Amino acid sequence: MKRGFEDRAADLLARLGAAGLLAMTAVIGWQVFGRFVLDHSPSWSEQTALVLMIWYVFLAAAAGVWERFHIRIEILEQRLSPRGMRNLRIAIHVLIAGFGLVFAIYGTLLAWDVREHVIPSLGISRAFAYLPIPFAGLLMTVFSIGRIRVRLAEKRGVR
Repeated sequence: MKRGFEDRAADLLARLGAAGLLAMTAVIGWQVFGRFVLDHSPSWSEQTALVLMIWYVFLAAAAGVWERFHIRIEILEQRLSPRGMRNLRIAIHVLIAGFGLVFAIYGTLLAWDVREHVIPSLGISRAFAYLPIPFAGLLMTVFSIGRIRVRLAEKRGVR
């Protein structure tokens, strides 16, 4: 079966998120080794781990919108008819798309406002740490619209 843009993008985001988690684990491991074995913690490790965490959490959160691996409570869905369930899922994705736009807009403003602030131990702009917020917000919106499109196609019996 041919994979669409959303499938490929979500897969890439999940892989990048996993790589970020591994990288953060390695950085924290190095920090612990430095502190307890070398008796000297690297000055860059804490901020690097924090930036990596921000990146991988937001990338994985965006992927989760398309892949549907976010936690949800299904008790209401189970009490609805198939049409009601479909309408509820569409409404949920409308809300997610709205939140994605909020992330995109306010994340952009946040990154812009801190662009001149430097993370001292890394020597990079603090905006770099916050860039995944608007990026993930935009992708959450795109993925939610894609899920709405899928649900509407189900109504017509297309998919």
